[in-house]
Amino acid sequence: MLTREEDVLQAAASWRQEGRGVALATVVETWGSAPRPVGSHLAIDEEGNFLGSVSGGCVEGAVVAEAAEVIADGRPRLLEFGVANETAWQVGLSCGGRIAVYVEKVS
Repeated sequence: MLTREEDVLQAAASWRQEGRGVALATVVETWGSAPRPVGSHLAIDEEGNFLGSVSGGCVEGAVVAEAAEVIADGRPRLLEFGVANETAWQVGLSCGGRIAVYVEKVS
């Protein structure tokens, strides 16, 4: 079941109100074939729980790992995944697409 973007944003706000450390990942750019459109979100809490989707497959695992760092140090990151990257096959973008994902701490 796909989660609505509004649900992801509401979850991030709710988790933050509960006192959890939270990061929000957003697809900011796509090139070629990409599984999720620009504006797609993934909310991640400090325990690694997440809701939403920015790509699927291993990309989300990599984004969740980076989100933990963003929560810890407060510095946003712009992540890029794609076939030009040697990790493309590892993160599941063997279809020829590329994506850029912005990860920021929710305060």
